[in-house]
Amino acid sequence: MAKQFPQSARIRRHSRIRKKINSSTLRPRLSVFRSLKNIYVQVIDDSTGQTLVSASTVNPEISEKMPIQGKIDRAKLVGSLVAQKALQKGIKRVVFDRGGYKYHGRVRALAEAARESGLEF
Repeated sequence: MAKQFPQSARIRRHSRIRKKINSSTLRPRLSVFRSLKNIYVQVIDDSTGQTLVSASTVNPEISEKMPIQGKIDRAKLVGSLVAQKALQKGIKRVVFDRGGYKYHGRVRALAEAARESGLEF
């Protein structure tokens, strides 16, 4: 039996999670993607397939504020930024999609910062 890589295990977990998540126009999906250096988050309306709001550590608002800080601190900034953008568009309630990642570290920091900024999961 061939050894499985962590990425393929994450994709399997993510597909299992996506079967259970029900998003609608009233509660769009807050989707998280993590790379080795950056973290990306989108608020997606699955009924139309459109991204309503997005933020990442690549955004100039984040990269200029904290060019050398740790990944968790930058994930907190991304969480608060996406919450601010969503609230400006009138989105208060979302369904959290952690993307198959464990709920700790950067994913947890992002989620808690978004909750503190006003989003409801």
